[in-house]
Amino acid sequence: MTQLPAFATTVTGSGPGILLAHGAGGSIEGNYAPILPALAEHHTVVAPDYPGSGATPRAERLTLDGLVDGIVAAADAAGLDTFTLLGYSLGTLVSVRTAARHPDRVRGLVLTAGLAHPDNRTMASLDLWQHFLAGGDVKAFARFVALSGFGEDFYNAVPAEHVPAFLDLIAAGVPAGTAEQAAVVATADTRPHLAGISVPTLVIATLQDTLVSPANSRLLADAIPGAEYAEIGTGHVPMAEKPREWEKLIVDFLARKEL
Repeated sequence: MTQLPAFATTVTGSGPGILLAHGAGGSIEGNYAPILPALAEHHTVVAPDYPGSGATPRAERLTLDGLVDGIVAAADAAGLDTFTLLGYSLGTLVSVRTAARHPDRVRGLVLTAGLAHPDNRTMASLDLWQHFLAGGDVKAFARFVALSGFGEDFYNAVPAEHVPAFLDLIAAGVPAGTAEQAAVVATADTRPHLAGISVPTLVIATLQDTLVSPANSRLLADAIPGAEYAEIGTGHVPMAEKPREWEKLIVDFLARKEL
């Protein structure tokens, strides 16, 4: 079993606990920065980066349970006994698995652009990720991320003369641990846990998402008892495309459920 490094973690705000779980090829900064101030206004927000993201050293191999252990250890270090989990993409798999393993500690779930198991389209995308990354072709990887990750409306609104710089920005921001994180998505399956979730849950589907189809969010919402379902008209990255709309869905849910 690979020993993972401690996850580099930031803690902001005060109040009931929120624990963040970011996406593959992402980071706390990349996935949550636009909404962190709003979350921290009334909550203690614990924000750990997986190995190979942010300031956390890269690890040779990652597992879903290893990521669960890492984020729970971050919550422990911050003094959080209980928390609401906000999971994005890979982070939805991590969040559901955390809820299954630590039901006494998880008070609620918010699952955005998520899945319980990769479908054929997601697996094809992950295969291409690994192909580009193994070959060191971050420019091709960036083009594919732009094509599959951003919604049609957002990507087509980028002026043509700015597209090369946009792609360069994506390429420059690829975390070192992207391949290992993506490999976790490819092998994860949290479907057996969904029916046992009993905490307030909000599932947010990203309607223009071609990396992780919104059908996966509908599956989550249908399978989790009492889950609320919401939609946002973005691709896979609502934090870049419609951050304020995404923020409002989350903050309103937390307030309504007194989480």
